[in-house]
Amino acid sequence: MGPRALLLLLLSFLAPWATKALRPALRALGSLHLPTNPTSLPAVAKNYSVLYFQQKALAGHLHTCIIQLNRSKTPLVDHFGFNTVKTFNQRYLVADKYWKKNGGSILFYTGNEGDIIWFCNNTGFMWDVAEELKAMLVFAEHRYYGESLPFGDNSFKDSRHLNFLTSEQALADFAELIKHLKRAIPGAENQPVIAIGGSYGGMLAAWFRMKYPHMAVGALAASAPIWQFEDLVPCGVFMKIVTTDFRKSGPHCSESIRRSWDAINRLSNTGSGLQWLSGALHLCSPLTSQDIQHLKDWISETWVNLAMVDYPYASNFLQPLPAWPIKVICQYLKNPNVSDSLLLQNIFQALNVYYNYSGQVKCLNISETATSSLGTLGWSYQACTEVVMPFCTNGVDDMFEPHSWNLKELSDECFEQWGVRPRPSWITTMYGGKNISSHTNIVFSNGELDPWSGGGVTKDITDTLVAVTISEGAHHLDLRAKNALDPTSVLLARALEVRHMKNWIRDFYDRAGKQH
Repeated sequence: MGPRALLLLLLSFLAPWATKALRPALRALGSLHLPTNPTSLPAVAKNYSVLYFQQKALAGHLHTCIIQLNRSKTPLVDHFGFNTVKTFNQRYLVADKYWKKNGGSILFYTGNEGDIIWFCNNTGFMWDVAEELKAMLVFAEHRYYGESLPFGDNSFKDSRHLNFLTSEQALADFAELIKHLKRAIPGAENQPVIAIGGSYGGMLAAWFRMKYPHMAVGALAASAPIWQFEDLVPCGVFMKIVTTDFRKSGPHCSESIRRSWDAINRLSNTGSGLQWLSGALHLCSPLTSQDIQHLKDWISETWVNLAMVDYPYASNFLQPLPAWPIKVICQYLKNPNVSDSLLLQNIFQALNVYYNYSGQVKCLNISETATSSLGTLGWSYQACTEVVMPFCTNGVDDMFEPHSWNLKELSDECFEQWGVRPRPSWITTMYGGKNISSHTNIVFSNGELDPWSGGGVTKDITDTLVAVTISEGAHHLDLRAKNALDPTSVLLARALEVRHMKNWIRDFYDRAGKQH
């Protein structure tokens, strides 16, 4: 597996890629097996009235998140140049059932790499705290994802168009949108804004507070690996956490997975072995010798996804899954000291929990791993430019085949596909790396089960740059809707997050009162 394939495998939390070159990496760096048509999704907060916000009017009462396309004040394609005034339509969602013009607040979701309706329907925390914070909820779609395409259907056909797909441009979009909302909605002008996001969206929330502190009084950055760059953390930390999750979930579970790679290699050496392997894994298409690396990448990605969605209750975040899915899977992987054929039959049983828990799937497709509500081309480009996160494995501290981090190979692969080369140090130059103590009012939350926590802020930096750790938490569990099976650790985390947000809101109004 090349470095770009490994990077993409880990980086896209978020959508299945149709080809090996476009495999996912951060599923929501943030984030359910949902219908391809996002408008058919159920709302997380079904008791909420959700609104269309059409230009300057609020109207409509429906049962789920409603789209508002801001066409009256469209953002610039390039915020940092002066020789073009081209604009595009950025999609965003607004809900204001519990919003109060007096003493209220605006919770602003910094959209990440996917369709904003998907994030709206799967960030239940915001809906759950809206009444307590008297909050208007705004979900802003990230440029080049969903329907917010600066060049329409041609957005990905010309690398010159993709030059405007950066985190800096996206943050500027958010800033312009907040300015517009405060101008257009009576009562919103003098209200505090709190940025909220998970995974890549969490990184954006933190960076927005850093770069636009006058626009947002604080930020909740959930599962945000802002330090997964350059050598700020060891390149192997991500896969080591994945392995720990499996090792703790069942006896010999991680060792069975570790031994499966050589078993696949041995069985795939012959035509009859490939045929047997295709049947044993119930694959939709027969394997060829050229497919084996892709097969192993697909299996690896499955284990990674399971670590991210190891939730304490049944869920359908990336696929329909049972509660504590890794424990269920590890029931099939208790004995690594068996024949290759029996070991791989056990691997199939484990894979089948992830891909066929509903019992409706007739065969396994190694080109599919999760929801199609996430962006593919856009994230592939970002992973080749500024979101360059080093990953590696050694097969000793982790349960995967050894793969070293090779920046040159990544650079060559990116240049071949996109005509660009990565800038691995740009993110730390732009946002400070670990030198962020001058900033204030950011809560970084991380679950100990989440492999992305290895690149996150897990210890307090200052009194106002606070780390919240969720011992039984997978990927941004705290942003999900409250559930009767939530562990105490996430209940305490959410309570602490709300307390910080209340303090930011109170301080905002205290300062405003003194100024008047």
